[in-house]
Amino acid sequence: MQQHHVRPENLKIDKVNTTFLAVAHVLAVATIFYMIFAEAFSWWSFALGLVYFCFCGLSITGGYHRLFSHPTYRARWFLRLFYLFFGAASIQNSALKWSSDHRVHHGKVDQDEDPYNINVGFWWAHVGWVLFKNEGKELNNVKDLQKDPLVMLQHNHYLAFAIVSGAVLPFCLGLIWGDPIGALLCAGFLRLAVQWHATFAINSVAHKIGDQPYSTKNSARDSVVTALITFGEGYHNYHHVFHGDYRNGIRWWHFDPTKWFVWTCSKLKITWDLKRASTDAIERARAAVRAERGFPAGA
Repeated sequence: MQQHHVRPENLKIDKVNTTFLAVAHVLAVATIFYMIFAEAFSWWSFALGLVYFCFCGLSITGGYHRLFSHPTYRARWFLRLFYLFFGAASIQNSALKWSSDHRVHHGKVDQDEDPYNINVGFWWAHVGWVLFKNEGKELNNVKDLQKDPLVMLQHNHYLAFAIVSGAVLPFCLGLIWGDPIGALLCAGFLRLAVQWHATFAINSVAHKIGDQPYSTKNSARDSVVTALITFGEGYHNYHHVFHGDYRNGIRWWHFDPTKWFVWTCSKLKITWDLKRASTDAIERARAAVRAERGFPAGA
C-alpha cells in the first residue's frame, strides 16, 4: 500500500477546522471582556470553566491517550463513557480518529508520515496540521477500538456528542445561576482555547524543549512545563520509549495527575490491569543514553 506523506504542500486547507478554530479563539477573547464588563456574569460560570478544563483534559490524557490510543489499563463502561463524553467537548475529533493519528505518530515519529511531525516546523506540529485535510487516511490501526460499542457510538455521533457536551450542557447549567451565556463562553470557548494549546504543546514544545534521559533516537523530550498544563503528559521522552506504561511521570515527585487518577480508580475497582514498564528496562534505557553521552557506568 502506498504511504500517505503528511506534508503541507500535499494537503488542502480544511475550511471547517480553520473557521471553527478562528471563531473559537475570537469567542475566547470575547469571554474575557464578558467577564470584566457584563453585569450578568457569575463566578459560578468561571468555576464551571475550571471544572470543564479538568474533566475535558483528563478525558484526553486518561481516556483518548492512555486508555484508547495505548491500552495501558482497562476501565469500566461508565468511566469510558465519561472520557468519550467530555473528550468530545475537547473538539479534538472522535476517540477513534484521535487514537489512529496518535498511533501513526508513535510508529512514524519525526518522519513524513507523522501527522504532527516536528521536523516540518514548530507551528506545524503545534496547530498547522489541524488546519489541513488528511485525505485518504485509513483506520486500519484501530481495529481493536472498533470492537468497543461505546467508542463507535461516539465516533458515529461525534457532532451530537460535541454539541451536547461542549455547548448545551454548559448553557443549561448556567441557567441555574442566571448566566447561561457566561457559562457557555467560559466552559465552552475560553476553556476550549486554553485546553487546545495545552494539548498542542505536547506535539510542539515537548518535541523541542526538555531532557532526553531515556532515548535520543527521536525528538520527544521530558518537559515539566508541559506536564503542569496537561495533567502529566509532559514526560514525553519516557512515554515514547515506554508507551505501554499507564504512567508518564514515573518518579513520586513527577507531576502526573492522570497517573494518580487512574491508580486511585484501580483501588475503587473502576480501572484494572494497569501496565508498568519494568524497572530493569527503564534503567537499561537510561544507561544506554548515559553511555551514548560518554558518562561512566553508574553516573
